[in-house]
Amino acid sequence: MMIHGLGFLSLSASLVLPWALTGLVQGQRITESFVKDVGQSSTDQEMPLPSRKLISSISNGTTYYVSGKGNDRNSGRTTSSAFRTIQRAADLTNPGDTVLIMDGVYNNADPSGAIIDIKRSGRTNAWITYKAYPGQRPKLQHNGWHGIWINDGASYIEVNGLEVVGNNGKMSRSYALSQKYDDSNPLTNGNCISIEGGEDGRSHHIRILNNKVHDCGGGGISAVESDYITIDNNEVFNNAWYSVHACSGISILTSWNSDNNQNYKIFVTRNKVYNNRMFVPSIYNGKIQDGNGIIVDRGMNKHKEAKLSAYRGRTLIASNISYKNGGGGIHTFQSENIDIVNNTSYMNNQSPGITYGQISINDSNNINVLNNILYSERGKPINVRYGGKDVRFDYNLNANSSLINVSGSSDMIADPLFMNPSDGDFRLKSTSPAINSGMKFNSVKTDFTGDPRVKGSLPDRGAYEMR
Repeated sequence: MMIHGLGFLSLSASLVLPWALTGLVQGQRITESFVKDVGQSSTDQEMPLPSRKLISSISNGTTYYVSGKGNDRNSGRTTSSAFRTIQRAADLTNPGDTVLIMDGVYNNADPSGAIIDIKRSGRTNAWITYKAYPGQRPKLQHNGWHGIWINDGASYIEVNGLEVVGNNGKMSRSYALSQKYDDSNPLTNGNCISIEGGEDGRSHHIRILNNKVHDCGGGGISAVESDYITIDNNEVFNNAWYSVHACSGISILTSWNSDNNQNYKIFVTRNKVYNNRMFVPSIYNGKIQDGNGIIVDRGMNKHKEAKLSAYRGRTLIASNISYKNGGGGIHTFQSENIDIVNNTSYMNNQSPGITYGQISINDSNNINVLNNILYSERGKPINVRYGGKDVRFDYNLNANSSLINVSGSSDMIADPLFMNPSDGDFRLKSTSPAINSGMKFNSVKTDFTGDPRVKGSLPDRGAYEMR
């Protein structure tokens, strides 16, 4: 089993970027006072994006109910006999079962544990599903190592429609800095949703859908040594602040081949990812280096400690909005076979000294970066590429900075004309040059909202399809 927290380590930028560069809010926003110290590839692939309306596989399994007013001595079989803890239901699940979680605040029973420790698996046509009861908004508030922990090889699991909240709002930056040499403090290093592989088993076929994930000192949503992962339509913000393990908003780390399939197996789609950044330096090198919006990290598994072969499945990162993160908007490091298509990346690299670009391809191979909108602060790079082979940037709209490291013949430099980016509204005005100017990419069928990707003669660039 991995040591808690270490599974979400991302040393990518610190290992390669420094020498390369020598050659060259609670909610939507975070106030200055809060920051300082206050309590608190191939373009003809036919595999489509997963549907925004993904639901659990139909089965004849048992439905368990959990309520903030329930009791673990109940049967859990009806709304009136609901359990009090989600873990009570998790310990009973079998393939095909559903756990419906009703209104209430759910905490970790063990000070260093998780609210839900998921070890039991579903099957191919009988997933185990944890989801919010229709119309209700349960909150999983934790100060341990994980809000939701999928481990020991648990597979065919769906987590849908939950709010997972960490401990950031209950501690100050000064306290977190006082812990910068302690890698075993869950108060500062705890993760929100963790899919953690290791010697005790590696997970596959996991869907993380429609969740609100925020204020965890460690990672927001992290998948380590796992396969067949879908992370779709989540809002992920204010994570990675206080961990010493260099975390990010959404992390795919050291992926594992559960089979020989080389088609799309990992999907990171239609997520809104913002204000994830590091305020405490990495314990490994003393640097502020990550806090990315989305990162695919070390998929080649060629680092010194690697025990797995290089990941051969394809990864699709599409129709996401990544903005005002401390590190890059979307970042790959020592990874392969990734399509980064129709994303909007806006004003990332908020941490001083980080200049990776809105999309950064670092020591990675067989990468397509197409149809994105990249909007940087003036004087900061739009994009960067360091090493690797078979990397293509094209049909992107680059804005607000002239520092463009790599471009294609159909890229453009223009104002994308967002509706209201200061309030997180990245829809396009009707006169935007991004409209009807992208390239068709058959694998991306829908936009950020789930609308059809092509409404006009050509797809729009960026996360939204307007007309």
